[in-house]
Amino acid sequence: MGDVVHTLPAVSDIAGNVRDAQIDWLVENAFSAIPRLHPSVRRILPISWRRWRKSLLAPATRAEMKSARARIREERYDLIIDFQGLVKSALWAFQANGRKSGYGFGSARESLAPLFYARRVGVSRTLHAVERSRRLAAQLLGYRLDAPPDFGIHAPDFGWRPSHDRYAVLITGASRPEKLWPENRWLLVARTLLDAGLGLVWLWGSQSEASRAVRLAAQTDGDVPPFLKIHDAAAVLGRATLCVGLDTGFSHLAAALGVPTVGIYCDHEPGLVGITGPGYVASLGGRGATPDVAEVVAAVAPALPAGKRPAR
Repeated sequence: MGDVVHTLPAVSDIAGNVRDAQIDWLVENAFSAIPRLHPSVRRILPISWRRWRKSLLAPATRAEMKSARARIREERYDLIIDFQGLVKSALWAFQANGRKSGYGFGSARESLAPLFYARRVGVSRTLHAVERSRRLAAQLLGYRLDAPPDFGIHAPDFGWRPSHDRYAVLITGASRPEKLWPENRWLLVARTLLDAGLGLVWLWGSQSEASRAVRLAAQTDGDVPPFLKIHDAAAVLGRATLCVGLDTGFSHLAAALGVPTVGIYCDHEPGLVGITGPGYVASLGGRGATPDVAEVVAAVAPALPAGKRPAR
């Protein structure tokens, strides 16, 4: 999900620099709601690779994959860009009609991926993911990058609505246990937000995350939404006063929507995938450097309503 969010500015660049550009996006179906928010994306080509790879030989899987390949090959493209630089993404790009392109050897995230491209360009792996995607597209299409990143998306209309007009979203779940932050620390940060007059929304995406959200909400009088698809979660995130979250896709989506966002990194260095967006952002911690409550509260303070910031 983070990869999808980080590619949005490159799409904005292409639309703004290539006259009459028509952009289709091949994306994991679970995350297809994100490119649907971008007005310059003409057509979404969803695949369900994360589900398919668990049963590649099953007749139903093979039928779905055949249908997906047929949709991908319906048109001939002037250029096909693999922004992920992985073997799996390169393989799917390879099935489309058109000239395949991507990161060069030493630039791609997986060393074999460039073998599938007809055109390769070098982009430093020390750059943030957003900047890498932007530079990849700019070099392939021959334009200069003169403006800051434009994610190009806005919050959609509400589906589920929080009980408070002014609220903070807290995202306590992550893909691996190593990324989690202790619950007692979340409660202390929540108290700071409550003292600032904000309601709380504890966002979740899996059953284990839901159980944690219910526990934390019970101690903070917070809202726990039902399971929200990405479109509805974007509506809640995009209208928040503030978001505090772990290194997870929803945190990156909140920042892309312009919401002041503080990211907590417990098992990954934020340098190449830190929280980024047009509003206030902060990325704290890293591998072996779990941030403490004081660091998070200090990072949250600039985004709190005037007169509600904690004393230093």
